[in-house]
Amino acid sequence: MEKRVTFNERWLPYLLVAPQIVITLVFFFWPSGQAIWQSVLIEDAFGGNTKFVWFDNFVHLFSDAAYYTSARITLVFSTLVATVGLAVSLLLAVMADRVIRGAGLYKTFLVWPYAVAPAVAGVLWGFLFNPSVGIVAWLLSGVGIEFNYVINGNQALLLVVIAAVWNQVSYNFLFFLAGLQSIPKSLIEAAAIDGAGPGRRFWDIMFPLLSPTGFFLLVINILYAFFGTFGVVDALTKGGPGQATNILVYKVYSDGFRGQDLGGSSAQSVILMIVVIALTVVQFRFIERRVHY
Repeated sequence: MEKRVTFNERWLPYLLVAPQIVITLVFFFWPSGQAIWQSVLIEDAFGGNTKFVWFDNFVHLFSDAAYYTSARITLVFSTLVATVGLAVSLLLAVMADRVIRGAGLYKTFLVWPYAVAPAVAGVLWGFLFNPSVGIVAWLLSGVGIEFNYVINGNQALLLVVIAAVWNQVSYNFLFFLAGLQSIPKSLIEAAAIDGAGPGRRFWDIMFPLLSPTGFFLLVINILYAFFGTFGVVDALTKGGPGQATNILVYKVYSDGFRGQDLGGSSAQSVILMIVVIALTVVQFRFIERRVHY
């Protein structure tokens, strides 16, 4: 028999959810509505002269080659951040689940990066790979590898990916480790008795049971790659060199606050919002079918 929660007062459920509804309206729907409205306007930096131009901002945006370049960079960047971040986090979680001696210290070191703000992570990795004083850049030069992300676009993109993955790996690690520890040990022991090796036990038992956690983290990491990496890019490369790391979320900021193109920036933010919503819907519509709950 299914048990359902009942309330003596009809207004109590609405009162309980009211704070979350207010937060959603103020911090999501209101800014989104403002962005949609500004995307059909042309206005100066101070909002004194405003002209309604319908979809001219979108037409201009889709005829801009720089926008398509930024979209391609974002596609590569977000794919690398999501896939590499999840793979590394899963590997670390599996290792942590098996470590016996020093497990607490190992887990503590892996959790620490999550306490670092994205901007601070960008500064940290930029200092390590600084072509003049960075110790990692110095070590690489010692083996014949000239790493200078200031002038090399591919190296800059690689460094931004590394910094973004490092900043997010702790979040993924915590969820994967919790998922691994929730798997009944009796299943693993039964498979071992049947002769399944560590690899077989992982792929046939542990990995399918981790699919709900993995699906959740896939959605979160894609959102992080599209929006949460702004601080890393701004602190590390500021979209350069030569727009090599100018991902869409940073281009919205750059065009809006630096170029003072508020209408075009709002149009970009609307398109970015639509793309992210579409990706999330596709994930829930198709990928979730392969998830074993």
